Amino acid sequence: MSITVTMPQLGESVTEGTIGTWLVAPGQRVERYESLVEVITDKVTAEVPAPAAGTVGEILAAEGQRLSVGEPICTLEGASEEVSDEASPAAAVEVSPATEEAVSEAGAQAPATVASPAAEPPRVGAQLATAPAPGSPRDGASGFISPAVRALADEHAVDITQVIGTGFQGRITKRDVLLFLESGAAAPNGPPRPPRDAPVLPGSRIPLTPMRRAIAEHMVRSRRTSPHAWTMMEVDMSGVAAARQARRAEFKAATGLELTFLHFGMKSTCLALRAVPTMNAVFDDEAIQLQTEINLGLAVAVGDGLIVPVVRGADRYSVAGLAQASAVLIERARQGKARLEDVEGGTFTLNNAGALGTVMSQAIINQPQAAILVMDAVIRRPVVIGDGISIRPIMNLCLSFDHRLNDGAGAARFLGAVKGSLEAVTPDSALF
Repeated sequence: MSITVTMPQLGESVTEGTIGTWLVAPGQRVERYESLVEVITDKVTAEVPAPAAGTVGEILAAEGQRLSVGEPICTLEGASEEVSDEASPAAAVEVSPATEEAVSEAGAQAPATVASPAAEPPRVGAQLATAPAPGSPRDGASGFISPAVRALADEHAVDITQVIGTGFQGRITKRDVLLFLESGAAAPNGPPRPPRDAPVLPGSRIPLTPMRRAIAEHMVRSRRTSPHAWTMMEVDMSGVAAARQARRAEFKAATGLELTFLHFGMKSTCLALRAVPTMNAVFDDEAIQLQTEINLGLAVAVGDGLIVPVVRGADRYSVAGLAQASAVLIERARQGKARLEDVEGGTFTLNNAGALGTVMSQAIINQPQAAILVMDAVIRRPVVIGDGISIRPIMNLCLSFDHRLNDGAGAARFLGAVKGSLEAVTPDSALF
């Protein structure tokens, strides 16, 4: 029996995907659920599994080729006739924000469960499993090596344990083996070569990864779609800083997490979205459609790109609940274990770029949302208080908004609401 494997549906708004790296070769025997190929969209990367055991027949889509949902990817020959719906690629894809060239960050301790909006946040103490540390050799039995890559290594007598994997969750790719060969490491008496971690000199070309290409296309599309406008306000974070200092031990004991500026920013953003609902809306050419839920997306850096996991119903969480819900999502994203539902349905995006030291940012809107807010670094600087000068922790809030939905006045009201909420925080403010 011959089966044609097709491009799966990787999300409610996703209509196409790009073929990433093939993990099998024609003539190779595969088992049911064994990964065949990576597929990349502007939201996630997914490994498409075999819907049944069989032999890989014809590869119908080349790496880098873009296909619409339902178009053929490859064929499986001699497949079992018992192919259930559960075995279909669309039902069993393994989703990840990483790509072949992107290396996931290994996160710190994060909660194992998420508190529901109506429930008391659970105590946290479980350590999530982490992906293998980037930059370290992989053991041949670790499960990160496809048969095609192993065959290439065997052909050139490469000790696979000495090759550094740069693929999804540390997988050793064909490119890694080829780079290892080019480095001269496989030939003890060969000429010396520059180390692989040597700095890239000006003028070098860095090939686009599928994730980088998808991000580039999405950003260009966003700028063409939305007339972007920007505005900014300064926020005195003295109250938030005092609350963090006074409540951090209590918060850590209750949640297992550090209390951060981001957690207060998330809560204040949700309150502001309630006050200015046109910032939580979509423009559809005929009307401004107000969203019925506040689903807060958080921009998270992964490898050479970013992913935006979404806290659904974020306005119904306490500060502690937001901290726990976001920690689970961020941890999965950084470990390359994000689920498809983690990145769908966002209605507004918050970017904590200040954690990287930025002081003034102009972000590009995550389509089809109405705006994106950036929290920049909290920096102590002199400010005028009455007739005197005082040193205060000041943060810039930078809003990029779609001018079709909101004018400057609406943007100012929204930023003013976020600012007012943050500046109203005291050590006695509710966290749970």
